[in-house]
Amino acid sequence: ATERVEEPPKPFVLPPIHSDMRRVYAYLVKHRNIDRSVVAHFARERLLYEDAKYHNAVFVGTDEESIPRHAHKRSTNSYGKAFRLNVEGCDPRHSFHHIGTDGSLYVFEAPIDMLSYITLHPEDWQGHSYVACCGTSAIPALSMLERMSAPEEVYLCLDNDRAGETGSLRMAEQIAEQFNIASDRLLPEHKDWNDDLCAGNQEQETMTIGGQA
Repeated sequence: ATERVEEPPKPFVLPPIHSDMRRVYAYLVKHRNIDRSVVAHFARERLLYEDAKYHNAVFVGTDEESIPRHAHKRSTNSYGKAFRLNVEGCDPRHSFHHIGTDGSLYVFEAPIDMLSYITLHPEDWQGHSYVACCGTSAIPALSMLERMSAPEEVYLCLDNDRAGETGSLRMAEQIAEQFNIASDRLLPEHKDWNDDLCAGNQEQETMTIGGQA
């Protein structure tokens, strides 16, 4: 019998960058109601861009030297099944994040939830640290706590569902074990923070329409 040769892991390569970000801006700002200035901040930092071939939104995670080590792709079409995928060869320790100056870390499942939460709580947001785990693995959160100079508080902002609950409990245990920090769970009212953001925007629109009558 022929022996199965294991393929070596693919090296991590960022998808080619499109010349503009029109579709990503339209998708995140108009369809997902994320604040334009928040999208612009991550675009300026080269942590968010539009890929040339498929026009996906690409959320980039960098290491301590600002070298990209992780990328999460998400389709920008508003219809049909959403496409979400980590680029091959990603290092889970360096997923999409923002390192602030204070000791608080906010942990999310998806990049869009992280940007939605920042939109909902914009006050001094750049002072805090945030990470999108691109799933419910604790690795990105633990890695962030290692990178922060003096971590004090952790807010687990995972989805309001069974997987989010199980993931939060598991993360809280690992964080307490490794860093001796207690975690608080912040629950969105709906399934996730983008649902909360979109629901809030709809209410505002209805109020404005009602107010003009």
